[in-house]
Amino acid sequence: MLRSLRDTQAAFAAHLAGRGQPDLLAAIAGDSRTIQQRLQLHRHHVARSIGAALAATFPTVEAVVGQEFFGLLSHDFIARNPLEDPVLSRYGEHFPQFVAETQQRHGLPYLADVARLDWALNVAFHAPLGARLSAAELAAWPAESLPDLSLRLPAGSSLIESAWPLDLIWQASQPGSSVDTVHLAAGPACLLVFRRREDAAFAVLDPGEAAFVKDLSRGNLLAVALQRASQVATDFDMAATFGRLLGLGVLVADTTT
Repeated sequence: MLRSLRDTQAAFAAHLAGRGQPDLLAAIAGDSRTIQQRLQLHRHHVARSIGAALAATFPTVEAVVGQEFFGLLSHDFIARNPLEDPVLSRYGEHFPQFVAETQQRHGLPYLADVARLDWALNVAFHAPLGARLSAAELAAWPAESLPDLSLRLPAGSSLIESAWPLDLIWQASQPGSSVDTVHLAAGPACLLVFRRREDAAFAVLDPGEAAFVKDLSRGNLLAVALQRASQVATDFDMAATFGRLLGLGVLVADTTT
């Protein structure tokens, strides 16, 4: 028996999440059959809303598998992962892992990485837009202290490494794309995902750039990152890489070190 308003609200929330609540039926006045229909209507509406939010967060996955199959995937995912945060943009963190675990069902070995990219873009888009290191600020830095400069990526940024050509798959999946074939042998790819002023984006990194950015993201000093990048790619161009990263606006000077 539900003894308080709080108990009733908790039972209703559990019902919306798909868990049966017999006491909830007894707490609602009216014909039991009508009550069940009304409660089912609420549950169906919530499930559809969460499913729509999931599709908005993982548009590339939906484009790859189609709306109908994505609906089946999202239905099963929602059943296993009830909504706990009222902010729908934060729902779906574990969807890439779910996609990986259901590979036998969809048969696409790259789909989990596509989901990882979608989620990374979502995280970057909702990250705060803080100050970034500019070329002018870097030029004003004392030359003798540059090797000890500590840089990091802005909030919400991430590196996505994949054995598949994620950038090409993403491009082919965009509305109106003229690309209808992606050769999977074109991979692997390393993508730097970051927040721009109006949206989120990614940049494709070559092996040297990827090693350089990865070291910076781990908190290593500029000199250490340069050394590691040069070991990975003997032709690593420090000036060109720095210029590109500054142009993208993906560097933040860590003044706390």
